[in-house]
Amino acid sequence: MQKVLVVFGTRPEAIKMAPVVLELAKLEEFQVQVAVTAQHRELLDQVLELFGIKADFDLNLMSPGQSLHQLTARMLVGLEDVLERSQPDCVLVHGDTTTSFGAALAAFYGKVKIGHVEAGLRSGSLEFPYPEEGNRLLTSRIANWHFAPTQGARDNLLSEGITPDKIVVTGNTVIDALTQAAAWPASEEIQKLLARAQGRKILLMEAHRRESWGEPLRNICQAARQLVADFPDLEIFFSVHPNPIVRGTVEEILGDKERVQLLSPLPYDGWVQLMKSCHLIATDSGGMQEEAPALGRPVVVLRERTERPEGLDAGTLTLAGTDREQIVHKISKLLSDTTLYRKMAQAPNPYGDGKASRRIGEALLYFWGKGERPGDFSW
Repeated sequence: MQKVLVVFGTRPEAIKMAPVVLELAKLEEFQVQVAVTAQHRELLDQVLELFGIKADFDLNLMSPGQSLHQLTARMLVGLEDVLERSQPDCVLVHGDTTTSFGAALAAFYGKVKIGHVEAGLRSGSLEFPYPEEGNRLLTSRIANWHFAPTQGARDNLLSEGITPDKIVVTGNTVIDALTQAAAWPASEEIQKLLARAQGRKILLMEAHRRESWGEPLRNICQAARQLVADFPDLEIFFSVHPNPIVRGTVEEILGDKERVQLLSPLPYDGWVQLMKSCHLIATDSGGMQEEAPALGRPVVVLRERTERPEGLDAGTLTLAGTDREQIVHKISKLLSDTTLYRKMAQAPNPYGDGKASRRIGEALLYFWGKGERPGDFSW
């Protein structure tokens, strides 16, 4: 059996890696262990419970106000011990978080094979998103195997000198998770929340990324205030990240605004039900750019750049940046132009078909000389 250690630390990573853990656990060729850094604590635990996953190692690294330097240093020391205890043949990391890079670096130092899930995403700027763009670039340089979600991500890796025999295009595992969660019934809490909208169109919003802190986030919140003033039939559900920098800004500007509901982060299944029920999504999240098209919901991206250009090419996304006037313009257009809305809502999803985790399992067997190379995902 091949021993695989899956490492993640944030809610988005947990959502995207849960299907991988469950898929590998079904295969007799693998012995799977899970290590969490708990870079996010409560948000991470929600996902673990939802998917029935128990961590074999929990570093519990969340600490208020810690810097990226402190987090990375503590992570390296903690994961050194985990690697010594677990003795894996491969470490799987996901995406672009500090946990992803920290775990990859720890594995590299321990001379353990590294598999990078959601490899190859690029924005082209180390500042957007920060520090994620740097994390994924650095992880790619030391990873052995690259599980690219799209052909575009594969092309990025090839342009950086990664050989094609080390890359498999799998689709994005978030669609695997979404497919499962979308089939679950809405909880009583979600039904009550939706009832408050009283049949109005729901705009689902979130903004939390580090580069959005300060004036960009204030612009986003001011845009939300203007939108509910301009559209009497609009209700905004704004998911507020627990980070005090984010929460303070959002509550200051939107806390007293009628038809704006500020929500604490919901369990993933509840969040999926809100995505299914809303009319439109505005976000600076990477994962929602991939999830929303699978549910037929147009996405206004509240970032200057996106490392997910496939959505722009397919027509499922539109970039608004963090300028208040641009955000209002883009969202107003989708609220009033039914032809444009329908075109975006019905565009094909370029990010996955719900079989990414299966392809990752098959690819690992292939890399270990125990199976055929899986076919690449294509939309």
